[in-house]
Amino acid sequence: MKISVNDLELFTLSDVQKKVIQNDIDEDKFYEDMCRRLKYILMNKYECCFARLKTEWEPKLKDLGEKYIPLDEEEFALTVFKCPSYKNRKQRDIETEIT
Repeated sequence: MKISVNDLELFTLSDVQKKVIQNDIDEDKFYEDMCRRLKYILMNKYECCFARLKTEWEPKLKDLGEKYIPLDEEEFALTVFKCPSYKNRKQRDIETEIT
């Protein structure tokens, strides 16, 4: 089983590794279970990052005089990303290295 993202192979589960997992998970449900687990991991990461973004930026948006703070997660994130003072992790790390 090859695991890829954007056509880049990240890793492969060998047949033996699959059989070890199938010792606990019905082989007919294996693929569906693996997809569910990968989705859970990525969505959990998203949810944790979004919670931190919201905690940090909701007060900042209010201080900046933003009259409309979206409840929709994607709209909220886009509102934050449009702020001139917004910096992503890479930008903050570069700024920290310079100072």
